[in-house]
Amino acid sequence: MLGKILIIEDDATCAELLRFQLERAGYGVSIATDGTSGLRQTYAWQPDLILLDVMLPTMSGWAVCERLRQIADIPVIFLTVLEQDRYVVQGLKLGADDYIVKPYDHRELVARIEAVLRRHAMHVEPLPGVFVYGNLQIDFNDRRVFRGNETVYLTPLEFKLLACLAEHPGASLPHDYLIRRVWGTEKQSRGSLKLYIWYLRKKLERDPSQPRIILTDHGVGYRLRNPDR
Repeated sequence: MLGKILIIEDDATCAELLRFQLERAGYGVSIATDGTSGLRQTYAWQPDLILLDVMLPTMSGWAVCERLRQIADIPVIFLTVLEQDRYVVQGLKLGADDYIVKPYDHRELVARIEAVLRRHAMHVEPLPGVFVYGNLQIDFNDRRVFRGNETVYLTPLEFKLLACLAEHPGASLPHDYLIRRVWGTEKQSRGSLKLYIWYLRKKLERDPSQPRIILTDHGVGYRLRNPDR
């Protein structure tokens, strides 16, 4: 078995077709028909990836994704009929790893699942100890971030990016290097990297428009300012 995939989908016909396609590809599959039971199955079954519809009973797919990102580092792919750009952006902002619009080609779906699982497997290993910059503390052992006594909540992807920058504080890391380390591919756009840098700045900087922690080296990449300077 290649891995365990949880399908959270209230359309029984669609869910069973997905099960058939994924089991043929070598995955173990479980189905939840609403958001609440999907969260329960996530706790109980510990899937390797979740395929998530948006329009669900009891709670929306948006709410499910937001809750998942608070409790687990499990890859999530939205699989939905909502195709407008604003929905795609909303899904990615909530921390989804991909967004696929129905109807889909099952070969493309399997390929995207494989790509997301590869990226997830190439995670940045946490560094030992604590990185300190003023009142900001990054605990790499527990994968937690604090500003003074306040916890700063990062999505798993945001933490990967921050950990990658913190491997070499003060060093300028090229765009393509960061994309490859964090997403596990060179095909991700620099726009996505810029967006996630902005997310980090909004959570970590006193003034995100005038960053003092995560700096831009124009034409090169980004660097985490050396705390000793």
